[in-house]
This record gives sequence, C-alpha cells and structure tokens, in this order.
Amino acid sequence: MEHSFIENKHSEVYVKSKACKAASINFQLTSSIDKNKILFTLSNLILEYQEEILENNLLDINHAKSLGYTNSQLDRLSLDEKRIEQLSKSVLDIIKLEDPIGQIIETFIRPNGLEIHKKRVPLGVIAIIYESRPNVTIDASILAIKTGNCVILRGGKEAINTNIYLTSLIKNALVLNNFNPDVVQIIENTDRKLAIELMHMNQFIDVLIPRGSASLINTVLENSTIPVIETGVGNCHIFVDETADLQMAKSIILNAKVQRPSVCNAVETVLVHKNISEQLFEILIPSLLENQVELYVSNDILENYPNLIQATEDDWNTEYLDLKLAIKTVNNIDEAIKHIQTYSTKHSESIITQNQINAERFMNEIDSAALYHNASTRFTDGYEFGFEAEIGISTQKLHARGPMGLKELTSYKYLIYGDGQIR
Repeated sequence: MEHSFIENKHSEVYVKSKACKAASINFQLTSSIDKNKILFTLSNLILEYQEEILENNLLDINHAKSLGYTNSQLDRLSLDEKRIEQLSKSVLDIIKLEDPIGQIIETFIRPNGLEIHKKRVPLGVIAIIYESRPNVTIDASILAIKTGNCVILRGGKEAINTNIYLTSLIKNALVLNNFNPDVVQIIENTDRKLAIELMHMNQFIDVLIPRGSASLINTVLENSTIPVIETGVGNCHIFVDETADLQMAKSIILNAKVQRPSVCNAVETVLVHKNISEQLFEILIPSLLENQVELYVSNDILENYPNLIQATEDDWNTEYLDLKLAIKTVNNIDEAIKHIQTYSTKHSESIITQNQINAERFMNEIDSAALYHNASTRFTDGYEFGFEAEIGISTQKLHARGPMGLKELTSYKYLIYGDGQIR
C-alpha cells in the first residue's frame, strides 16, 4: 500500500462522496426524458461558455509548458474550438441513444410459478481518477447522467482549471433542470493523499475507474478497497504477415502511430514477417522518419538501418504515448503471437494479412479486448464503436471489456413475482 489511510469525516473527499451517495438514491429513478433535458442543457452551455472554457484550458496549458511537458502531453491536455464543438456534439449524440436503465434483459418462469425478471439498473456512484484529458470530465459525466449514475471526478493537477470549470457547467445544467448538483462532484484538491482517500470510500462509492498511465492504474490497483475496472494501458501491436498488402500495411501503421500518438489505442510495437521485411521497410521506415517517429528496432533491422536506435527489452514493454515505435522482425505467425502474448496489455492488436487462416488464428489465440484484421488499432474507441462516448477502455474481463459505453455502466437486479410460493 502506498499510504496508510485514516478516515477524516471533514475532508473534501468524505463530504463530497457522502453527498454524491445521497444524491444517487433519487437520481437513479430519473426518467429518460428528464435525463435528456439535463444533457441538452449541458450541450448548449458548452457552446455558450466556449470562451471561458478556452481561457481556463490556456491556464493549464501554460502551466504545463512551464513544467516542460512534451508536445504529445500537451495534446492530451489541450482543447480548441473544434474539440469543444465535438464535446457539445457528443452530448447530443448520447441523447439520441436508447436509455438502457429499466430494460428487462430476460424473463423466465420457474416450475413453481415464480416469475423472474432480470432488470438493468445503474451501478450507483462511480469514481473516476484520470490524467490530463479534460474531455473525460464531460464524457464520464454524460454517460453517468444518461444511466442514472452519480459520478465523482478526480482529474490531475495539470488540467485542474479546465476540469473545475467544465464541472461547474455540468452542475449548472443539473440545477437549471431542478436536479441536485451533487449528482456530479469534482475533487478540487489535487494532493495525491486525497486520491488515496477516495480509493477507500467503500461506504459511498460502488466502482472506481482509473484512466491514465500505467503508474496511475497500478497505484489504484494497489491501494483501492473499492472494486476497480482496469482501463487504458495500451501496449498495442500490429503484425504484418508475409501475405500482407504492403501499401495497406504502411497506411495502417502510419495511421496507428502518427495520427494521434498520445492515446492508448496508438500502436507501440510493429512485428514484421522476415519474408517481406525488406520490401516493407523500404517504404515504411522513410515515411515514419518523415513524420518524426523515433524507431527502436531489433538487431537485424539495425544492420541495414544503422542510424536507428537498438531496441531493448524495455521497449517491448513500453507504452510510449509519443512519436516512438518499436519494430521487430519475426520468423512466422507463431513467433508473432508468442511475442504479443508475452508483452501485450490486452488492449488492441492487429494483423495485416491476406491469409484468412492466419487471421483467424490471430483473432482466436490472442486474448486482448479488441482484435483487428487489416485495420488500424485506432478504432478501439467508444465513438468509433457507435457508443458516442466512453468512460474508458477496459483491459480486464470482469464486468466489462473494451470501450465502455452506456450498458457497461449498468448492473442488474432480479425482480421475482409470486402468488404465495414457499420453499
């Protein structure tokens, strides 16, 4: 355990967690119509107060620059007019989706006449501990509101001004529709001790979801006494098989690495079948270098490209989240599968091949949340899956796996109807 924990009933974490739990009792009963009204109001507020959002975001960006943040780190932190418009649109998109709460998943009647219904219900109170990305503040809140959940937000210090302001808009949308603003809470004190305290609020919080670096997720897993849904760490792989269309492989790898390197579904390691490595590298390596990608390569590649960097064991384990890529040649698909099974964080992997048998082997033998055939790993995303937003990408198996949308923020209960049965 990183810290010992002593409960303080006057702390910000305790007070806000308790208030959120109290708000959840009534909010879980909110109708779909009312929840959509809250979201519609929020969508308008995001656009109306765009200038103020950007002002607060600039405070965070300037502070991050003074601390020496990289361009990739700044990208995760930054909002602009286009991203704010997308935030507003994502709220409207959530409104269009069917509300899963109250759905009867299945019904069956026992021989004794008991009628059993399995009904979808909210999880209750969800805590999110996350880093950098202020869009998580909106995504997590709107998914929670749509599913009748309450949420406690604990963002990082690097985005605190943006997160506090966005949360104020969410609370305003609740108040304008006559709902308790305690439905959404934000922990404003960024001291790490408060994050540890939040991880111990079992009496108020039903589930905790960390989003961020491996370090953050490991800290949560080691310290939390609340059930955790592990998300995010993406040591993603692409395997280029010997029958691959080389231009397709080049296009997919460039997209998966360059389009937005700071996200968890960007590729971090490319494995290339030795039989086509020479031809592929002739067109791929120059393009990667033109895009300022640092390449860490196996020894055999280094012989032909001595200006590249020799890969170490650490590189096969690393989620760079930057314009960096590890490349290794393999003798066959068995070697590729073994490598991925050894180093994968079970996020997203892709095979580029025209061999359907190899594609099926890859899909069946690798145990990751998302597996692709002839497509970029960048599609592992709630919006791309049609969920419109996501609260995270689960890399575990219990409760939820992959992009987590509305249904993944629900549980269920059994409703049993009888006419006097006894056992």
